[in-house]
Amino acid sequence: MPGERNKLLGQLLIEKGVVGEDQLRIALLEQDKSRMRLGELMVGLGFLTEGTIRDVLSESMGQETVDLSRVVVDAAAVRLIPQEVARRHQVLPLSFDKNRHIMTLAIANPENIIALDQVKALLGEDCSLHLLLAGESEVMHAIDQYYGFELSIEGILQEIEPGEIENPGLQIGVTEFSQPVVRLIDALLSDAVQRGASDIHFEPEHSFLRIRCRIDGVLRQLRSLHKSYWSPMAVRLKVMSGMNIAENRAPQDGRFSLRLSGRQIDFRVSAEPTTHGENIVLRILDRQKGIVLLEDIGLEKEELEILKMMISKPEGLILVTGPTGSGKTTTLYSILSRINTEAVNIMTLEDPVEYPMPMIRQASVNEMAKLDFAGGIRSMLRQDPDIILVGEIRDQPTAVMAFRAAMTGHQVYTTLHTNSAIGAIPRLYDLGIHPEIMAGNIIGMIAQRLARRLCHSCRKAYETGPEEAALLGEKAVVYRAEGCESCDFQGYSGRFAIMELVRLDEDFDDLIVRRGTLREMRNLAREKGFRTLSQSAIRSVLSGVTSLDEISRVIDLTGRST
Repeated sequence: MPGERNKLLGQLLIEKGVVGEDQLRIALLEQDKSRMRLGELMVGLGFLTEGTIRDVLSESMGQETVDLSRVVVDAAAVRLIPQEVARRHQVLPLSFDKNRHIMTLAIANPENIIALDQVKALLGEDCSLHLLLAGESEVMHAIDQYYGFELSIEGILQEIEPGEIENPGLQIGVTEFSQPVVRLIDALLSDAVQRGASDIHFEPEHSFLRIRCRIDGVLRQLRSLHKSYWSPMAVRLKVMSGMNIAENRAPQDGRFSLRLSGRQIDFRVSAEPTTHGENIVLRILDRQKGIVLLEDIGLEKEELEILKMMISKPEGLILVTGPTGSGKTTTLYSILSRINTEAVNIMTLEDPVEYPMPMIRQASVNEMAKLDFAGGIRSMLRQDPDIILVGEIRDQPTAVMAFRAAMTGHQVYTTLHTNSAIGAIPRLYDLGIHPEIMAGNIIGMIAQRLARRLCHSCRKAYETGPEEAALLGEKAVVYRAEGCESCDFQGYSGRFAIMELVRLDEDFDDLIVRRGTLREMRNLAREKGFRTLSQSAIRSVLSGVTSLDEISRVIDLTGRST
C-alpha cells in the first residue's frame, strides 16, 4: 500500500512538471535505504518544498489546504485533543464551532481513517470534521508551538511580568512563538473574531491600556492592561501590518491576513498618535460575513421585490445612502453576488477593496498613482464593463463620471452620505449635477441603517406606556432586551438592515426636472406606497425583531410622519 501511494505521488509530481524522472529515481533509491516517506525525502534532498507537494496533492485530491504559518489556533480547540493523539496522527486542531459542532483540523494525510475515527471518538460521533491539508513537518512544528506554550489570554498575562515585557529587540524574530507578546496579540485577535467584532480598539491612557471591540455596532470594553504592555504590543501589530516600527509621530495605515476560527480574516490597521501614545484600531474584514444573500438582508417581501426590480434594469444609477457603518458596502456586495455571472463584466473601484470576489475585477483608488474615483471610472469605461461599482461619490468630478457611465448604457452602483433616500436628489444638486441629467438616469435610491436583533432566548414582553405608544403610533405588546448566557448578557444577537427604497419613474423624473422641493418628493413617494426608515423600524419593533430602545438609538422617531 505505501509503495502504491509513493508511485502515485511520483507520477503526479512528474505530470505537474515539478520534478524530473531522474530526481524521482534518486528519491526512490534513497527510500530503499530508509523508512522515510517519498515526499519527506524529496524535501530533504532539496528537489522541492513541502508547500509544492501540498499544493499538488491538494489539486489532485480536491482538498482545501492551509498555510499554518498564517493561522491563529483557537486555544479551546487545542484543549479538546490531547498532544499525544495530535502527534501520533499528525493532526492539529485549528478551531471548534460549538454551536454547529464542527472541528476544523489541519492534517497531513486526509485519508488516515484511523486518525479521523479517534478524533471523532474524542469529540463525539455527532461532531463534523472540516479537514485542511498541511505538510507533515508544518503540522509537527505547529504541534510543538501550540502544545508547548500557554494560549489563553489569562495564562499569557500571568506568564508575562510587566517589567520584562518591554523588550527593545522584539522586532527581531517576532514570528517566534516563544514570545508571549506574539501569543497575546494572536489570542486577542482570535477572541475578537469569535465574539463577532467588526473593530478592535487599542487605546492607551495615562497609566493603562484600554481594549475595546465594536460588536453589533456598539463598543464594549473587553480588557484593561498595564501601560507597560502596550509598547511591544504596538510593535507586534505594526510588524504584522507592514508599518514602520520606528515611526510613532505620524499616522500610518497597514493591513494583514490571518486564518482564524477556520476561515481567512483580513485586518485593516490604522495607527494614530495621541497624547498618551499611539492609538491603534483594527477593522476586521470577515469574508464569510461580508457577502450576505439578498434574501437574508432583512427586507420585507414587498421591499425585496422592489429591490429586485431595480437591479433588473440594465442601465442607470442605483444609490445607497447612509452614515458610516450602516452596511452600505455589504448591501452592494450582496447585490453584486446575485448578478455576478459569466455573461456580465463587473468592475469595482473602492477605497480600499474590502472583500475579494471571484470573476469581479476589483481596483482600489491609489493616491500614490494619482488614481482617484473620477479617473478610475474613466479608465474602467475602456475595459468594456457591463456593471460598475463606485465606492463613493465624494465630489463633482466623480458624480459627473458616474452619470456619464450610466448614460452610456452601464449599470452603476455607488454610495452617498445623506440621511434619507430622497435626500440623495438635493445632494446631487449640490454637487452640480443638472436635473436634466438626473432624470431618466437614476434607477432608484436606498437608505439604510443597521439595528441589533433581540436575543430570542431572553427577550421579555411588556405593554407600552403612553410615551412609547405615542412613538409607535399605537398601544401594543413589544419586547425589551434582558441578557443571558447565549447573547453574552447583552440582550441582543446579530444585526439586520432597516431600509427605505425609492424607485424612480416618469412622475419622479418630471419633478426632478422642475427642481421640486424635498417635501414634494416625499409626498409623491408616499402616494406610491413609499415606507420611510422610521416606519420600517416601527414594524420591526411591533413584530418583535428588535426593541424600541435600539430603534431610537439608530433612527430619529420623534419627527416621523405616521
